[in-house]
Amino acid sequence: MHFVGKLLAVSVCLLSLAGAGAVVAQTALPAQTTTQPAQTPAQAPAQTSNQPAQNGAQPAQGGAQPAQNAQPAADGKAQPAPNAQQPAGGAAQPAQNAATPAQPTDAALAAEAGQSQTAEQLADAGKELKRLRDLVAKASDDDIALAELKVRVDAVAKQIISTSIATRPRLDEIKARLTELGDPPGEGQPPEADIVTAERKRLLAERGEINALTGEAESLSVQATKLSNGITATRRALFSNTLLKNTDVSVEMFDEALSATVNETKVLSRSTMSWLTFVWNYKRIPLLTAIFLSICAAMVFLVGSNRLFSPYIHHDKSDEEPSYFRRLSVAFWSTLIPTISTGAFAVSSFFFLHSFNVLRSDITPIIAIALAVIVAGFFVTTLANAVLSPRESRWRLVRVSDRGAKVLLITIFAMALVNGLDYMFGGVSEALGSPVVLTVVKSFIASVVIGLIIIASAWIKPTLKRDEPFDAPGRPWPRVVSIVLMLTGASLIIAAASGYVGLSRFIATQIIITGAILVMMYIGFLTGKAVSRQGAFAETAAGRYLERRYKLEQVGLDQVGLAAGLSIYALVILFFIPLILLQWGFQVADIESWTYRAVTEIKIGTITISLMGIMAGVLFFALGYVVTRWVQRWIDGNVMARSRVDAGVRNSIRTGIGYIGVGLAGLIGLSAAGIDLSNLALVAGALSLGVGFGLQNIVSNFVSGLILLVERPFKVGDWIVSGTTEGFVKRISVRATEIETFQHQSIMMPNSLLINASVGNWTHRNKLGRSEIAVTVTYASDPRRIMDLLAEIAGAHPMVLKNPSPTVGFTAFGDERMTFELRIYVADVLTGGGVRNDLRVAIYERFRDEGIGAPFPLKIEDVPVEDQTGIESHEPETVGEPKGATSAEARAAASKKEAASAAPLDEEGEEEGGKRRASSRRSNPNR
Repeated sequence: MHFVGKLLAVSVCLLSLAGAGAVVAQTALPAQTTTQPAQTPAQAPAQTSNQPAQNGAQPAQGGAQPAQNAQPAADGKAQPAPNAQQPAGGAAQPAQNAATPAQPTDAALAAEAGQSQTAEQLADAGKELKRLRDLVAKASDDDIALAELKVRVDAVAKQIISTSIATRPRLDEIKARLTELGDPPGEGQPPEADIVTAERKRLLAERGEINALTGEAESLSVQATKLSNGITATRRALFSNTLLKNTDVSVEMFDEALSATVNETKVLSRSTMSWLTFVWNYKRIPLLTAIFLSICAAMVFLVGSNRLFSPYIHHDKSDEEPSYFRRLSVAFWSTLIPTISTGAFAVSSFFFLHSFNVLRSDITPIIAIALAVIVAGFFVTTLANAVLSPRESRWRLVRVSDRGAKVLLITIFAMALVNGLDYMFGGVSEALGSPVVLTVVKSFIASVVIGLIIIASAWIKPTLKRDEPFDAPGRPWPRVVSIVLMLTGASLIIAAASGYVGLSRFIATQIIITGAILVMMYIGFLTGKAVSRQGAFAETAAGRYLERRYKLEQVGLDQVGLAAGLSIYALVILFFIPLILLQWGFQVADIESWTYRAVTEIKIGTITISLMGIMAGVLFFALGYVVTRWVQRWIDGNVMARSRVDAGVRNSIRTGIGYIGVGLAGLIGLSAAGIDLSNLALVAGALSLGVGFGLQNIVSNFVSGLILLVERPFKVGDWIVSGTTEGFVKRISVRATEIETFQHQSIMMPNSLLINASVGNWTHRNKLGRSEIAVTVTYASDPRRIMDLLAEIAGAHPMVLKNPSPTVGFTAFGDERMTFELRIYVADVLTGGGVRNDLRVAIYERFRDEGIGAPFPLKIEDVPVEDQTGIESHEPETVGEPKGATSAEARAAASKKEAASAAPLDEEGEEEGGKRRASSRRSNPNR
């Protein structure tokens, strides 16, 4: 603001001087400048014509243009004007003031404002770091608060880094400008313009300010990193001290705990009764409403889960021998879904009680810990019951005896109950402010009891041999398992007796809760593996429904099963891994921070990968692909179908839309994934190198495919001939064109061959085609009668066109026969085979009725087998012989055929023409 004020003051002074100069010009004789002011190498003269002096505050263009002086030049030889009252006819040439420094441009002012903003942001970040440092010092014993503070410190560090990065573009501009200005002149060199020197000084000063801000940002970033690492070290030390803290286990400790227990019981009873009395007297309606809504939520969860997942959570009594996959599925879902429902009921109950202000501050933690213990105990018990299935042995996942399953279930329930009561009583003691010794004694007793239960479980006899039934007495554990169980239980008791009560309690909790979670994960992984096995998904209820509803085949069902298996894997990992981390002492803030980093910034060297960006890119690409396909179908089925556009044109438009849409979807996906499209220049360079070495054919085929789609020498459905390949065009893709031959063989022909070679297209502009039928008769027949009969037969066929009309030609004289050729035109050349077949039958029947022909042919020729399309090659055929000819005469005529030495010239010409037509017919079977 100070700089702007000075700029305004200078502008006012210059305008005042300009006004005074204008008054003098009107009252005095103007002086006409005869000499131009001297120009420096970096300056250009400014010219005015009866205009006020220009303001010297005009910014320098690009930092290289000089600023103009506002005062008119007085030097030079002046001549009086003819009329004293007339103002100066010549324009006063203002002299340029080289001493005036270049004023900063708008970009420089914006950069200065940006630097001020950056300095303010760094100052705020420094204050926030100082405040967070004080909070960390105060919360050095609170692990939850330290976890939240670490997340905030990491956020401040990220903000500092982003603020520092924002100054880099301006710093690069300054470096580039200084490079353009060059180094200052040395000794003995001509001096540079003052404007250049002033601009260099200004840029150097601005660069120094940016470097100072960058240094400050780096210093703050280092402080934030140290503070974050310090929080992590403090939390690690706090966790270690909690686990490894040694307590003197003595009789005095138990006496003190006993007295504390009596006091805590009195306080708990008094607090609970006072709370219930207060709530019942003054908040009865909110309490009843909260209880009613909680029961309604429980009913919704239970009824909804039973209706939606009943086949997955209940045993089918009609299934006498369920498969292992079926048992796995029921065990997994019968544990997961009821546990989620119970947890949702607990959360909703606490939410309603808290929302209606029913809970009191000293009762709230007690209710919360009680609900959490209930959910955890329900989960462990439900899982054990699903795995062991003591009542229905056919649904049991492990091979243990019935009695062993019941004993194991009781053992697991007992350990879960003891551990849950320990946590609940510990929460009550913490909420009521009881002495720490009471919590220590409770944990000591719980650890010893759990250790004794584990030792007792080593003597259970649950195992069975392969051929033993489930109701057999059972056998002891393997020796290794028994030893591990006994050592684990003894370790808990020894650790608790040695004073490491916290460590003993932690191990006991992990044995129960973490063990249950690991078992659940193992069952989930087995379920996913069983679902994704080939042919397994088709046996499930979901597979049968999809097969019935969407007519899916085995391959499609296997693909759906693979996707379902992968989904189960992901569900198990995303749901149970956070639970294990929470059990091992990590906080929710830690998991949130790790998850955010995992999905946003995975660093591999100098490369940062964002899973969220990649997922967004894939999602946008998939969305663009779906939209492209929808647009293709809509345009093809609505716009072009109603316009009666040719099928080939429709295919070309549809293919072009597909290329453009997929290309745009790919670019959008890359941008959404955070990939800089400017970096694709490297990829383009690599592709050009690859094209130069080994990808010429691929690029050539791709470009040829585009040419075929645009130029359209043939289209889908056309009948083409290229070299030895003949058939119908089925698809024009990027690399090759699919041609289906008359034998239904698919040939992939590279597009470059179709561009560089000659291609015949029988249906290029229309499907009109000509077909020929050769007829051979003896010289005893009347040629004109034969021609009239053939023309009459052709004209009677409904599929033979009247325009062009059928024609009959007398094509050749043979040794003992005359050859005629019937030429017809059909609207669809693809129907020519059927039309020729009908005409042959009609010719035979008509010739037989007219008495033309013989009971045996004069000559038998090999005719190619007709394909299913009705398109066949044609050779001259013999229709008949005159009556009275015998087989001996025919054999004699055949023997004389080779002895014939010459024929009339016209017959030879006709024979040559017949050969040419036969060659043409071999290349075109439809003729």
